[in-house]
Amino acid sequence: MNEPQASRFGVASGPVYLVCAIWAVYLADFIIPGRLNSWGIVPRTCGGLVGILTSNFLHANLGHIVSNTVPLFVLSLLLTIFYRRLFAPVIVTIILISGPLLWLLGRSANHIGASILIYGLAAFLISYGLLKKAFVPALVALFVGLVYGWGLLLGFIPSGCISWEGHLFGAVGGVVAAYQFRNSELS
Repeated sequence: MNEPQASRFGVASGPVYLVCAIWAVYLADFIIPGRLNSWGIVPRTCGGLVGILTSNFLHANLGHIVSNTVPLFVLSLLLTIFYRRLFAPVIVTIILISGPLLWLLGRSANHIGASILIYGLAAFLISYGLLKKAFVPALVALFVGLVYGWGLLLGFIPSGCISWEGHLFGAVGGVVAAYQFRNSELS
């Protein structure tokens, strides 16, 4: 009863702060001279290394950030509702696995956007459900697979300026996180 409330948003505090941070960076990009988007992951360049930590918070335009906001919020909310103590460790694991892989193996481009994290979260929720072999994780995995499955598969197809490699390595990061935390006391 004396446990302090995490925030005024309750269980949604992590997802709300994550989405607000992404929008704050997007809005700051209009105010700060120079382009923050240059801080994305540019494979095999020294300057591109900073993008491992920043790329998920950068977006090319309004359409880009809007299309990432809802799935990022929904997937991170599912993570928080069902595996609250795994929220931060899973996010960090996805970023630290997908970023270096994209930096090492991605095509020469500036890779930005929260879709790397979105693919990681979806892959985590599906993989974790399969690995745990319990009813609730399996139900969460089924829900994510049904709602996002087809769109996720299409995101792996190389096309234009979309970072399909970011999607792929984000998903790899999510699977690694699911395997890493499958027996965790945090879930």
